[in-house]
Amino acid sequence: MNELRAERLQVMVSPEELAALDDFRFKHRMPTRAAAVRELLKLGLSGVGTDAAAGVKSSDYGVFNRGPEGHTQVEDAPEGK
Repeated sequence: MNELRAERLQVMVSPEELAALDDFRFKHRMPTRAAAVRELLKLGLSGVGTDAAAGVKSSDYGVFNRGPEGHTQVEDAPEGK
């Protein structure tokens, strides 16, 4: 397959998401992370689509459930506040 790949896509992932991607890549003997991402994208697009409603944030589409705080790191607040 000799396709022109003229667009670059950068995606931030959590350590758990990266581990899941690498596990998929090595299990399927894929040469690169990019190849694994393209295969997963192809599989996802061939499956059931999502219903993106207004007001949905990018962090709502993570691989692992992050809870109400999304992917942010929250510092511990002093007790009583």
